[in-house]
Amino acid sequence: MEVATMQNINFVKFSELYNWSVQYLLDDQFSYNKDFPLVAIGKFLKRNKTNILIENDKTYKRVTIKTNKGGVFLRDVVKGDKIGTKKQFKVKSGQFIVSKIDARNGAFGVVTNEVDGAIITGNFWTFDVDYNLINPHYLSLITTTPEFIRFCEKSSTGTTNRHYLQQDLFLEVQIPLPPLNAVNAIKQGLSTAITQEKLVADYNQKIKQAKQAEKNAISKEAEIQTYLLNELGVKSTLTVSSKGLRFVKFKDIDDWSSKQTDPNNLLFSSKFVNKKIKEIAEVNPPTSFSKLDKDLEASFIPMTNISDVDGEVKLYSPGKVSLSSGYTKFQDGDLLWARITPCMQNGKSAIVQGMQNGIGYGSTEYHRIRTESKVLTKYIHLLLRNDMVLNSAKNYFTGSSGQQRVPKSFLENLSIPIPPELIMENIINTIYQKRGEIKLENKLSEELKKQAIIDFENIIFNTQAE
Repeated sequence: MEVATMQNINFVKFSELYNWSVQYLLDDQFSYNKDFPLVAIGKFLKRNKTNILIENDKTYKRVTIKTNKGGVFLRDVVKGDKIGTKKQFKVKSGQFIVSKIDARNGAFGVVTNEVDGAIITGNFWTFDVDYNLINPHYLSLITTTPEFIRFCEKSSTGTTNRHYLQQDLFLEVQIPLPPLNAVNAIKQGLSTAITQEKLVADYNQKIKQAKQAEKNAISKEAEIQTYLLNELGVKSTLTVSSKGLRFVKFKDIDDWSSKQTDPNNLLFSSKFVNKKIKEIAEVNPPTSFSKLDKDLEASFIPMTNISDVDGEVKLYSPGKVSLSSGYTKFQDGDLLWARITPCMQNGKSAIVQGMQNGIGYGSTEYHRIRTESKVLTKYIHLLLRNDMVLNSAKNYFTGSSGQQRVPKSFLENLSIPIPPELIMENIINTIYQKRGEIKLENKLSEELKKQAIIDFENIIFNTQAE
């Protein structure tokens, strides 16, 4: 007869038992840095209930808390007569605010000056913060970590779709709390190497470097815009004056809207021949898969697969001819250009290349441009991502405000400079090189942001040891 072992039995001190959920107890296995004391959240957060009765003739600021640790922002400013719930609560700058419904999804943060004095309903909780114990920036940082999200998940109960944060459980959860600063560390007989102040400073330094990389990328993008127009002899007209008279030849009128910029003059070059795109390329050429085997593999490229930052396809998803019905169809070498707002304004366009069997399908919101020359296609792509073109295209929108689209005629009638192919190639190579530099700057920015959080978590939770 086998002797029963106790290897699967967990023992918990009664004094530490503040949630009788088995899952809660089994999940409560965090790897903390043992150099820091564990302090219950309730030691530095105290519930504040500043009641306010909404008056119809007064104006109020309302708060929104974005999930996924998005932070606290101003939702809107409305008159009291538009607010249904009359009994609400008032918040002030520096407080910690939590959505009791979406806390497990990262809906919490520190109240900013922008929303100071705003109102919230009973679905939100406000806490005063003892900043003698915790640095406000450290509090903001620690709430961005996966461990803090787990705290909120563990402290929430309810049905699948409506998990409510339990205040008592939440306030009893313990988090690692280094000394506030070097002075406090010395008073507590602890090392001054790691303090809340130092952790925040190290984090901010990396974020500062990340923001500088972003600025570098933006600056290089501006250089591309200027370089392209200068090389082509095109004058920049990013804003169109509505004052005075503007004369357009009758033969050049493609649309009667007074807001529209003359497509013949938008990119007019004083150095090279100018031609409409429809004279040198096909816009939305017929593309049929009807004669192809239904099981033939193809590439699927929904709008989300195209980067509006790089102007490239991020992912060629697997697909089949049999699944292409109802989608826009295209072939290798085609230029896809988003025609719908806001994708168009964001520059979401790309040249597709290397698709399965040279064919693909995707969003019905693509315009397609096809030429016989790879050089010409790349050149047109660069022009169509220029801010002047994107800004002008907005004036040609058709449809309702939420579903506005640029018509095919805008692309067909857009006149562009046509330099000799060697000059085109030189322009393309120069801009592609600069775009490569932009990619590196953006990549550096993202890596620095990630590393800032990773370094913070490694120190606080010993995650590097896991």
